[in-house]
Amino acid sequence: MRDRRTALLAPLLIAVGALLLSGCGGAGHLESSGATPTAIGPIHLWPELPPATATPNDYGQTDTEQVPGIKVPGGDVRKLNPVAVVQAEVKAHPNTYSGADGLYDETVRQLAACKQKPAGCPVLKPYYRDLTGDGKDELILGIRMPDQNLAVRCYMPAKDGGLIRIMSTVDQIISVDLAGSDVILRSVSAGMPGYEYRTAWSWDDHQQAMLPTRDEIVRNKPSGKHPVPPGGGGPLAPSPKKKPPTASPSATPTADAP
Repeated sequence: MRDRRTALLAPLLIAVGALLLSGCGGAGHLESSGATPTAIGPIHLWPELPPATATPNDYGQTDTEQVPGIKVPGGDVRKLNPVAVVQAEVKAHPNTYSGADGLYDETVRQLAACKQKPAGCPVLKPYYRDLTGDGKDELILGIRMPDQNLAVRCYMPAKDGGLIRIMSTVDQIISVDLAGSDVILRSVSAGMPGYEYRTAWSWDDHQQAMLPTRDEIVRNKPSGKHPVPPGGGGPLAPSPKKKPPTASPSATPTADAP
């Protein structure tokens, strides 16, 4: 009986083998993608170079600051007046035109007139997002400045009931997005037509601050034109008649309305 079964199955097995060997050609058959490229591993260049002896500074170690005179009711930043927050910082650092606290003279004057002229107030609509992963929202502010610059600042409620600034930057911003707990900034790439900078700011638990963890230069327009920041017009250099703040990496929220 076994010999008879073998005799019956043999032609069938030969036919199946012939179909498999015929390979590609018919619909649904597997096709070879060709030879697999040889993997090239990383090469450590100049291994004889001695390591640096200087201890690197912790990036962001001076980027945070408690906002003087501001208390957060119940730890809820949504209850704060955004204009009052920025005004408190200006009061604590008068005549400061560079660094994390820097603002233009014109911006400071507009800020002082926010109650009388709300339409001209440089503080944009606030946004809220849990950036630190502690379950509480942070406050994200954008401050319009001359020459198409935008200052972006983020604040977190402190355990003692105060308010801590955990991010501050200024640049010619194209757009700002919130992706999860990251703040993504797109800014003009000066001197490189057709490209833009994209920087992802993320919470660093060691520094207790938002740090630019990913930075890249991205091709934007094949035509070779510069990306145009909000408000129209091309990228401009700060006017020599003003005292501009120096830029650290960049923000304009486009997610999670209050």
